[in-house]
Amino acid sequence: MKIVALDIGGTSIKSGIWNGTGVEEVREHDTNAARGGAYVMERAKEILHTYDGFEAIGISTAGQVNSEEGYIRYANENIPGYTGTRIRDILTGEFGVPVAVENDVNAAAVGEGQFGAGREFDDFLCITYGTGVGGSVVIDKKIYTGSAFSAGEFGAMMLHPEDSVVGDPFRGCYEKYASTTALVARAKEYDSTLDNGRAIFARLEEEQVKEIVDSWTDEIVYGLVTLIHIFNPPCVVLGGGVMAQPYILEEVRRKTAARIMSSFRNVTIKQAQLGNMAGIMGAAYLASRMTE
Repeated sequence: MKIVALDIGGTSIKSGIWNGTGVEEVREHDTNAARGGAYVMERAKEILHTYDGFEAIGISTAGQVNSEEGYIRYANENIPGYTGTRIRDILTGEFGVPVAVENDVNAAAVGEGQFGAGREFDDFLCITYGTGVGGSVVIDKKIYTGSAFSAGEFGAMMLHPEDSVVGDPFRGCYEKYASTTALVARAKEYDSTLDNGRAIFARLEEEQVKEIVDSWTDEIVYGLVTLIHIFNPPCVVLGGGVMAQPYILEEVRRKTAARIMSSFRNVTIKQAQLGNMAGIMGAAYLASRMTE
């Protein structure tokens, strides 16, 4: 079966054809998200029209997604006017094939669960560290969506209540301290040239830089320990480019093991394996299930 999949992000739209074993004809396009949700959907249709002969469409997208009906429940102003966009209806009307729509982190978790780091586990947590912190709960190989398709907002965990402000759910929350954005902000306070992860890790042997990184990994671990004690998962898959740094993964594993109860230490903490292809592969898999 030939399935075309898109991964719609605030910066770029990745596309490719799933052939059952891998992704071919991979392309990347600017989203131009600032032009709004309606423009993004027109852009998606243009991209899909460059492929032919496909039998289903899989969409991985930024925003909170009602995956049963295939529309955007909520999206922030990174894509203005995206909230309420009925992606499935729009694309089914245009192409006449089944369309699966899922939140990007959930789609990546499906990809990792079927083809990547989580494939040996029926249940696992998937957490990604980047601009923010995203999460997904996988139970019996399926995404747990919660009552309103919004489960897994791990980045909003209140871990620093001393910094919280009523009316702002993200002040004092996990992603304000554990995201890659938070790491870069701390590093720039020390040296303004440390404005990205690559620059930071190139200078990891410097004592002050290492202290900044170590303090940041502590923040990652505070959230992990909380989630492991809540869910008691057999596996936690950690994604985001920063997790490709061996030092980070080793420190997170070591510090987590030291802080969790001994009865929870059977948990396996793994690096995500599929990189930026996880969302496309997950979306394609979900689309394939719609045709069965």
